[in-house]
Amino acid sequence: MATMITRSRWHTINSFKRKNALEVHKTYDGEDEISNLPDSILLHILSYLPTRDVVGTCILSTRWKKLWTCVENIDADDSFLYSSGVFDYPMKDTCFKHFVHRVLQLREESDIKKFRLSCRVCFSASHVCSWLSSVIRHNVQDLDLCLFVEEPFMLPQCLFSSKTLTSLKLEMNCVLELPTCTFFPFLRTLHLCLVTFRDDSSTQRLFSGCPMLQELAILDCEWMNLKQVAISISSLKSLIIDDLPFFGSTDDLNGCEIKIDAASLSFLKYSGYLSNEICLYNLSPSVNASIHIPILYEKRNQIAFRAVKLFRGLHKINAAKISSRAIESLFIADMEIDRLPVFYNLTHLELSMELENHTIGPLKELLQCLPKLQSLHFSEGLDPCMHICEDDWNLRSVPPCFLSSLKTVKYSNFHGYHTEIYFLRNFLEIAIVLEKMNIVCSEPFGDPKKQKEVKDKLRSRHGGSVSCAIKFM
Repeated sequence: MATMITRSRWHTINSFKRKNALEVHKTYDGEDEISNLPDSILLHILSYLPTRDVVGTCILSTRWKKLWTCVENIDADDSFLYSSGVFDYPMKDTCFKHFVHRVLQLREESDIKKFRLSCRVCFSASHVCSWLSSVIRHNVQDLDLCLFVEEPFMLPQCLFSSKTLTSLKLEMNCVLELPTCTFFPFLRTLHLCLVTFRDDSSTQRLFSGCPMLQELAILDCEWMNLKQVAISISSLKSLIIDDLPFFGSTDDLNGCEIKIDAASLSFLKYSGYLSNEICLYNLSPSVNASIHIPILYEKRNQIAFRAVKLFRGLHKINAAKISSRAIESLFIADMEIDRLPVFYNLTHLELSMELENHTIGPLKELLQCLPKLQSLHFSEGLDPCMHICEDDWNLRSVPPCFLSSLKTVKYSNFHGYHTEIYFLRNFLEIAIVLEKMNIVCSEPFGDPKKQKEVKDKLRSRHGGSVSCAIKFM
């Protein structure tokens, strides 16, 4: 085994020398130009390389021997070991742990700016805790952890009281065990992925312990242990909650009540089946919201109730990106339509999914609630299988925005189908103040004759916005 390690090491060294000889030792008039650069510049260059390559520079010369130990960024990812067939699993596991241990041990007193640790296979609770305790002592600012855990595991307590952390990204497929004291005085970014929240009190301590937080992402996490939690952070600017995919039973959507109070929020994205009840408070009109709610037909009434409640908290916003499924969830047949608020401030709406036959009705109802809408974007166009007849676009009353404010319609993914032309022609006929119709083609319409044919078809009816400029993009 020792022979194998020795041969592998010399093979790595020789490969590195051959690969980097021209880049690192390229000379002019016999001088090593790169080695003449100041340490600060060399360290900046090394910060962009994988840590295993950074460590490899120690073989280049005496000057480089310890330079790598001052690099601020460390990326320890066990996946690079598994792309090699030199060792079997136990040896790879030992090599990875030894590698991370030595990298941290040889740093001496220099600070660590960013530390990324990915242990998808080489996971050991004692080693991970030791490494994290070490980087915390080195005043780490940006911590990115991806840990595939097979048993209950608690991160070291020193992590949850760090006074230097500004960014924490944690992907861990187990219960998130939190100490009784959790406080991040300068944390600005927090991403949680795949974690299971233990209970209300510990989860509340986590969110309450981030007074300076600006960006929060909660991705595919498990809330079912919780009853109620509040995210009340005055500094929060970006919030992403992704509850997809749905793995629970359709017989039970009794999740957590999540109260969100964020007066400084400027971006909100929610994707999920609303297995949790989202309540929004004190959002400013400047919030740009993106909402996607797939339909579970077995629980459509419960989802519709929660969808309406979610959109009530968005009634002041100026811009929104909404999936056609989310719009459909707002107007379930046996729900009261007038429960949806009027969005007096919303001027820009983007539909983020293909429009289907069964979403035409909900879209018409939604447009009635948008009296000041100025621009409407169909970013994915229509379902290719969609068929529109005369009755599909009959309106019980013309939406107020069609008569006074809707100036721009943008249609993307245009193929030139009859259904698409008929659909857009209705806008030209009904929206009397429309000024621009921008059509983004799936394939370039370079032939001016073909473009003219489509324009003629769009204007084949009289009335409506006869002065609207139709532009192919």
